[in-house]
Amino acid sequence: MLFLPNMLAMGDTPQLNLFAFFYGLDWIATVPPTVRLTSDAFGRENTGVVYGWIGAAHQLGASLAAFGAGSVRTSTGDCRWAFLFAAALCMFAATSFLLTSGRRSEVPA
Repeated sequence: MLFLPNMLAMGDTPQLNLFAFFYGLDWIATVPPTVRLTSDAFGRENTGVVYGWIGAAHQLGASLAAFGAGSVRTSTGDCRWAFLFAAALCMFAATSFLLTSGRRSEVPA
């Protein structure tokens, strides 16, 4: 994602098409593990409803991110700050996951 603004600046290049292809595969590849984690955490009987809420939250977050990035682009004339902010959020999420990955709290049934 950090290289995307530079690729966009170069125009329609084969590298941009390659990026889009692999980024699309990466996005699709996250669905089965997410469903499995949802099933493990909330039980098979609740997987559909919880995954539905996960999907809805994902779409809401994506729309807010697109609106925010568009606002940054409109106000500054450059998308770079939006990409850097998104990269910082990804690093924060990855770090928080690594710091909490060993801890599991049991939810009483």
